[in-house]
Amino acid sequence: MGTSLTAEFWERFTLLLFAAMGVTFALAALFDALALRRQNRRTQQPPVPPTPAPHRPETAGHRTSVHA
Repeated sequence: MGTSLTAEFWERFTLLLFAAMGVTFALAALFDALALRRQNRRTQQPPVPPTPAPHRPETAGHRTSVHA
């Protein structure tokens, strides 16, 4: 059974296609902006001060050889 696609179908198809594309682009831009805002918020936190290295006592001036 062959049915022909009418002009009304193509008008609605075009309208829905462009509406879907617009919603997709708008949501992509929104989520991109939110991701960038979240990323910038993380980088603006004050850095954690580095932990000091553990104190290693001085030895008698020699090191143990690792070669046998």
